[in-house]
Amino acid sequence: MDPNIPEIVAEFASVGVATLAALSAIGVGIHAYLRRIRRKDSYLPAPRYEEDRLARIEQAVDAIAIEVERIAESQRFLTKLQTERADDRVLKG
Repeated sequence: MDPNIPEIVAEFASVGVATLAALSAIGVGIHAYLRRIRRKDSYLPAPRYEEDRLARIEQAVDAIAIEVERIAESQRFLTKLQTERADDRVLKG
């Protein structure tokens, strides 16, 4: 058996530990960089196209609200007419 085996094993172990430490440091660095990028992205203002889209949605909701109010007014008018007709029938009958 070779008398230098313990020295070779120690050398491999030290290279392995150094490699593991370097890979861990690289992983921590990448993780920190990605967190910083994500944090920076969350502070960016909304793009212009999203503002335009929200404005169109707001206009559509306003238009729907106006139409619903017209329908409700029509329903009140028709109910009033039907009530008056029912009163006329009761009085004449």
